[in-house]
Amino acid sequence: MKSNRLNTLTNGIVKSNPTFRLVLGTCPTLAVTTQAINGLAMGAAVTFVLLCSNVMISLLKKVIPNRVRIPAYVVIIATFVTVVQMVMQKFLPSLYDALGVFLPLIVVNCIILARAEAFASCNPVLDSALDGIGMGVGFTLSLTLIGIVREVLGAGSIFGAPIGSLGNVSMTIFILPAGGFLVYGTLMAVVNYLMRLSEERKINALHSMPENDEEEVGA
Repeated sequence: MKSNRLNTLTNGIVKSNPTFRLVLGTCPTLAVTTQAINGLAMGAAVTFVLLCSNVMISLLKKVIPNRVRIPAYVVIIATFVTVVQMVMQKFLPSLYDALGVFLPLIVVNCIILARAEAFASCNPVLDSALDGIGMGVGFTLSLTLIGIVREVLGAGSIFGAPIGSLGNVSMTIFILPAGGFLVYGTLMAVVNYLMRLSEERKINALHSMPENDEEEVGA
């Protein structure tokens, strides 16, 4: 049981990372990652909404009629998005302005709707909470990584802090849409290549185990 829940928690971080593996939430990924802090803020907002909506939908899964489940999910998600908006507008106005329209659009973020439909609606509350946290952390790490690369290469800074004289040789294209696609595609290729290598090593290890056992028996 503990192993299954650990897998549920870590699944969204690596194996089923919503950004690099499932390719979900592409619009905010490309739009807000011009700076690392923007990616971190968007990821944190999505994580909060994922966690809360997953828990609420799991609690109400036997109450919500099947015919209206999607509208019901949207209402639940929109409630938590409104909470995020109000808090961020009050305490983090600069980030609120930087994220712009993509903050309210979390309501229709395909990551959140997909987890609500595919996981939270048919799993216990604790498992749904772990799934929300895992997917949210995976999304946050991905956006922050993309933001760091784009900000370092495009502005010569990291989290708004200048990096020596790197700003003098920075390439503005990386904070433009074209640079976003370039960084996103490159990181996606690297992540998937590393994942494929890891899977191949596991398969080779499984295939070699019987041979080793036979050798030990023969000896």
